Amino acid sequence: MSGQLVREGYSGTGPGAITPDGCAVELYTRLPVGNEPDVIEAAVPAGAHILELGCGVGRVTHPLIERGFRITAVDESPQMLERVRGARTVCSPIESLDLGEETFDVVMLASFLVHAGDPGVRDGLLRTCRRYVRDGGVVLLQREGADYHVPRERTDPGGHTVRIVSSEPVGDGVRSVRAEYEFPDARWTQTFRSRPLTKEEFEGHLEAAGLKVDRCLTDDGIWVRAVPV
Repeated sequence: MSGQLVREGYSGTGPGAITPDGCAVELYTRLPVGNEPDVIEAAVPAGAHILELGCGVGRVTHPLIERGFRITAVDESPQMLERVRGARTVCSPIESLDLGEETFDVVMLASFLVHAGDPGVRDGLLRTCRRYVRDGGVVLLQREGADYHVPRERTDPGGHTVRIVSSEPVGDGVRSVRAEYEFPDARWTQTFRSRPLTKEEFEGHLEAAGLKVDRCLTDDGIWVRAVPV
C-alpha cells in the first residue's frame, strides 16, 4: 500500500497486496463474477460507454467488454488496475476523480460503495456519479441486501467459503464488518466500515447529489438504476 492513503477503519490480511480499503488483490482475481453482467446489460443501451467506479481487478469489467461495452475503469489501487485488460484505466480515488468535461452514457458504482462509513466519502462518490453521467444517461448502483450485516457463512460452488464473522456498531450508525474468505490453499480477511441505509435515506442522498431512482433492477432491490435531475 506504499504511497496510498490508508482508510481509517479498513484493513486486510492474507497473501499479496492489500489496498487502502482492505481488499486483497489476489483474492479478487479468484472471486467469480455473479449475475452482475446480466443485470447491467439489461439496464443500459447496447455498446454504451460505461464509467466503472471502483473496478478492482476487472471481475465485472472483462465480461462487459466481451459483451461489446466500452469501459473506462477507475480504481485507487494501481495493483488492482494492473489486472484490468481491454479497458481504459484511471488510477484515482472516486471522490476526487477529475476527467475534465467528459461524460458517459452509464456511470456504475458497484461493490456496495454507496454504504461508505464516512458520509463525506459517500456524498463525494455520488457527486462523482452525477458529474460524469451525461444528460439522458443512467447511474447504476449496488446496495447491500437486507441480511448483509448478519453473521453467516456460505460455500461457493467453486469451493471457497465466505464468512461474515462480525458486524459491530462503532457510532453514528456505522458498523465495522469483518469478513473471511477461505480457499483450500489461502485465507484472507477484510475489515471495513459500512453504513446501513433505509430506502428513504438512500433516496435522500441520491436527491442531494442531483439523482433520483428510476427503477430497481433486481427483485431484492440490490441493484438500482438512477437518472440525473
